[in-house]
Amino acid sequence: MVYQPPFTIAPRVLGIIEEIASLREKILAATVQVSWIPALQKDARVRNTHSSTAIEGNPLTLEQVRLLEEGQSLPAETPRSKKEVLNHLAGLRFIEKRQNKKTFTHQDVLKLHEIIASGVMDQGTAGRYRTIRVRVGNYLPPAPEMVSGLMAELLEWWNKESSKWPPVISSAIIHYRFEEIHPFADGNGRTGRTLALWELYRRGFDTHHIFSVDEFYWEDRPRYYSALDSVRKQGGDLTGWLEYTAEGLRLTLEKVWARIQQIRAEAGSKKIVLRPKQEQLLQMLRDRKSMTPQEIWEGIGVSKQGAMDLLNPMLEAGLVKRIGTKKSGKYLLA
Repeated sequence: MVYQPPFTIAPRVLGIIEEIASLREKILAATVQVSWIPALQKDARVRNTHSSTAIEGNPLTLEQVRLLEEGQSLPAETPRSKKEVLNHLAGLRFIEKRQNKKTFTHQDVLKLHEIIASGVMDQGTAGRYRTIRVRVGNYLPPAPEMVSGLMAELLEWWNKESSKWPPVISSAIIHYRFEEIHPFADGNGRTGRTLALWELYRRGFDTHHIFSVDEFYWEDRPRYYSALDSVRKQGGDLTGWLEYTAEGLRLTLEKVWARIQQIRAEAGSKKIVLRPKQEQLLQMLRDRKSMTPQEIWEGIGVSKQGAMDLLNPMLEAGLVKRIGTKKSGKYLLA
């Protein structure tokens, strides 16, 4: 049996989706000149992590999360608060590296949950579906013996049916249905929001990973919970939820566009139009953190001189930097 989400695409949602499409096109056109893309990516990762963990009660501030993302320590804070943040950052990197995944399995969901919830669960086991009853406010999720089957239905819809809808819609449906099933004893909120983001990544909606959607949910947390609860009050109809999440994505893109405008103004003449090989190199550096010149030319499949022809404009634009000596130096994102 395939999950069949009940909803109607209301005219207001169509209007918001059109606005989202227009904003996204402006953002994609602007990010052809990308000497500042890594800064936006880091900022989005920090904002998503801060917002998603704060929704669940994590006390760390945005700047404290930023320090942890940069590898600095926060000795005055509780170990659990720091671990929640570091776990979430790791979860985002996990889906970033798997942005092109076509088919999702139970193991993908379980692995993501294991990364996000390891060492910070009040009950249950990270990476395993729950074996106990749980309650979320006044809501009683399905019995534990139903979880695996319900998740199988959701995964089947995700793999076969979700592509029939715009990613704005499919991401919202996955988000809600996951929270409704509540498949884990703890950590469902953070995992569900990350899965929704993964859908945007794999559908090519957030190509550069610069949208911090969870910020919208955090800024009005009562409304977020109310929007989730309203679906149940409407007998499972997702129409209102889709309007709410579409509005959130539109506001998120407006903020990204404003940040791009600011960074472009600050960047001045430091701009570069990336060639495909340079985009490939950026992705390799994001994944590996640093690379030797030989690793670069072998990884990209070019000559030594070809590698330098790719690197030099990126160095001049401040996109990449070199550390170490001439013989033992490495390249990394600036």
